[in-house]
Amino acid sequence: MLKNVKIILGLVALMALTSCKDSHFKEDKVFAGGVYATKESLNHGLSIYTEYCMACHGVTGEGNGVASKGLYPPPRNLTKGIYKFGNVVSGELPHDEDFKQILKKGLHGTAMLPWDLSDQQAHDVIQYIKTFAPQTWEGKDKKLGTKIVVTKDPYAEVHVDSAIQRGKEVYHTVAQCWTCHRAYATHAELSAFNQKINGEPLTDFDPEMYKIKAQPSEHGGPTIPSEFTWDSVRSAQTVEEIYVRLNAGVGGTSMPSWKGTLQDDEIWAVSYYVKSLMDLKGKHAERKKFVDAIKN
Repeated sequence: MLKNVKIILGLVALMALTSCKDSHFKEDKVFAGGVYATKESLNHGLSIYTEYCMACHGVTGEGNGVASKGLYPPPRNLTKGIYKFGNVVSGELPHDEDFKQILKKGLHGTAMLPWDLSDQQAHDVIQYIKTFAPQTWEGKDKKLGTKIVVTKDPYAEVHVDSAIQRGKEVYHTVAQCWTCHRAYATHAELSAFNQKINGEPLTDFDPEMYKIKAQPSEHGGPTIPSEFTWDSVRSAQTVEEIYVRLNAGVGGTSMPSWKGTLQDDEIWAVSYYVKSLMDLKGKHAERKKFVDAIKN
């Protein structure tokens, strides 16, 4: 019986590879940033994609593979050429290193798992994936985005409490992140923050401020912003990774790049504050006490 199963699985894999033969590449390609991909690299990338990626992302890269049904969030439609988690300002083209990080680490809270690929395998499948969106990638005139540079942390480990407090103020008053995510401060705290930053107390409170609000996106459906004490943040786990995401934004969604809008020390402060919220995930008693305090 086991032998028969192995034979069937082998035939399925062979059929999948055979079905892609007509798509085998006969010429080399040049992608954005002058990245040169040989036909051998592209054909190898096709094989890697067929083995590891096709079940979710589909034969044509549209995110409609046989395993995609029921997945939330759905697999990325690679034909759109829109990428959420590059280390560049959202809307700009990510670098190969950005794709490699996603392949290596996966995306937390999703079906996108970490993949144990060699550097060559990762390089080749990334080049193949670019062929799903030729209008975005093909041509030596296409430009890659400017990489987000991680600046020196102005708070470091000795000023974490100050960073969290400052981040809480910026999150709720300067950036007003709660308009998409949710508020994590009481009315009294919000009023005090507004008095400190804007010179007057806050007396009018949005009745929806403690709720997560679905947002439009370019990915085929609405996106649900993270509830930081409950959800997995897909592309960031550390303060530094949160800092990068705040600078970059999330491509194709309403999460903007805060680079140039907030001061750099404010972005660091919000990163520490968001990390403090994320640290409540899984600590049920501590989280309940925190949420109840806000309600009351």
